[in-house]
Amino acid sequence: MSRAEIFNRIRTGLKVGADDSARRAAVEARLNARARNLIPQRAQLPAEELVQLFLNMAREAAAEVIEIERREQLAAAVEHYLQAQGVGQLVSSDEELIVALQWSHDNGIVHERRPARAGDEASLTGSFAGIAETGTLLLYSGAERPTTLNFLPDTHIVALRASTIVGPYEDAWQQLRQATGGQMPRTVNLITGPSRSADIEQRLQMGAHGPRNLVIVLMHDE
Repeated sequence: MSRAEIFNRIRTGLKVGADDSARRAAVEARLNARARNLIPQRAQLPAEELVQLFLNMAREAAAEVIEIERREQLAAAVEHYLQAQGVGQLVSSDEELIVALQWSHDNGIVHERRPARAGDEASLTGSFAGIAETGTLLLYSGAERPTTLNFLPDTHIVALRASTIVGPYEDAWQQLRQATGGQMPRTVNLITGPSRSADIEQRLQMGAHGPRNLVIVLMHDE
C-alpha cells in the first residue's frame, strides 16, 4: 500500500477532506507560538533547591554524581574516577571547557579528543543544561561535540555547570533557542541516567542502547 493510500484511508476514517492547508496552518501557528505547558510545582523552586532536586532525581535514575567546587578540579575528578574504575582510555569533545583542562602526565590514561568509536571505554563531554524536574541532561550536537560521545563508550562522563540547571523542560528549550539564535541543532539529546531496557522478560539490562554508566560532574562555582 502506498503512502498516499494510507493517508487517504486515514482521512476517510477521520471524515476530513484532502485539503490539508487549514490543518497545516494550525500546526505551524502552534509550533511558532511555542506556548509553555503547565509547569510542575516541584520545578518551581529557588536556584539552590533546583540544584538539589536535580541531584536527587539524577541519582534516582541511576546516574552517579561527583560534586566539585571549582572548574579547576574537573580534570582531577575525572582522572580519579577512571583510575578507581580501572578505565585506561578516554575520548572527549573539543568544547572549550574540555580543551582547557590540565591533565596529569602520569595518570596512565590514554586520552584523545575525537568522535567516539565502538569499543571506546569512556567519554567526557560538557552539557548545555540540567533539567531539575527529572534529573535530565540536555546536550546538542556540533562540530566540537559529536553525538557519538554520548552513546558509544561504556561510560559517559558529563561536566555540568550548576548555574545551567533549570526547573522545567520549557526553560531548557527556551535557553537553547536563545543560544542558537533560533536555529535548532541537528541533534538534541535528553539523557536521564544510563541506558537501560526491560523489554526482554521484564529484566532490567543496563547499557542496552548506550552507556552502562552515566557520571555527572557538577561544578558548583559555574
